[in-house]
Amino acid sequence: MEMKKLFRTGIVLALVALSAVSCVTNRKIAYLQDMKHATQIELENKFEAVISPYDELDVVVSSFDMDLAQPFNLRSQISSTGNNTATNLGYLVDQYGNIELPVLGTIHAQGMTRLQLQEHVKKMLINGGYISDPYVMVRFRNFKIFVLGSNGGKAITIPEERCTFLEALALAGDLNVYTDRTKIMVMREVDGKMVSRYLDPRSSKVFKDPFFMMQQNDFIITRNTGYRNFQESYSMLGTVFSVFSTLTGLASTYFAVRAYLNSTNNK
Repeated sequence: MEMKKLFRTGIVLALVALSAVSCVTNRKIAYLQDMKHATQIELENKFEAVISPYDELDVVVSSFDMDLAQPFNLRSQISSTGNNTATNLGYLVDQYGNIELPVLGTIHAQGMTRLQLQEHVKKMLINGGYISDPYVMVRFRNFKIFVLGSNGGKAITIPEERCTFLEALALAGDLNVYTDRTKIMVMREVDGKMVSRYLDPRSSKVFKDPFFMMQQNDFIITRNTGYRNFQESYSMLGTVFSVFSTLTGLASTYFAVRAYLNSTNNK
């Protein structure tokens, strides 16, 4: 009888553990739960990434007369030397926020958007008497976002140079059900310091967060909830329970045989 009670207790404990593991509710993982039909939230449509040290930029100068524009293009100058292996180089912003352009020299680009840098280079070409009708295009070559944590590590390249927090999660492959959505960290370098904020994609308040619009080289860091750890513990518990069941079965068989032999001897 005692063995039967012990066996039943083990089964009950296993069922309780199994139900706890499967208790990942929709409320813990669903996105934007407080948004209702026809909800309108104003976004920062004019957002532009700001140039920072160690960014890599493409700066291309063109004109109706391409012979005038050629000296101001890095790729043209490299091609003229016959070094075709280096034609994929861009302009690296140094630690002081400067870039070095052909002919024009040093330009302090840190803190500018790419459109502001385009206009600045254009004015330098016109005011310097180099080109009267210049067209300047500036693009980021290294607009990347890094995702670390419960879903593994990924580096995401953003070709459009504009990405929201939710878009970054989608590009990373979404979050698994074990990710703690209450505290998803976004880390960003601001004025030489790493600044972090926690964002919660389950609430529409995330749209108003200053870190909702991603910057180049941002980090998104996630962590597991207790459910993943509990599941791993449950896996170990399942092994223990299996051994326990086997031992219980053997013990039950032993006592049954012993009781049978005793009853036979008494006869």
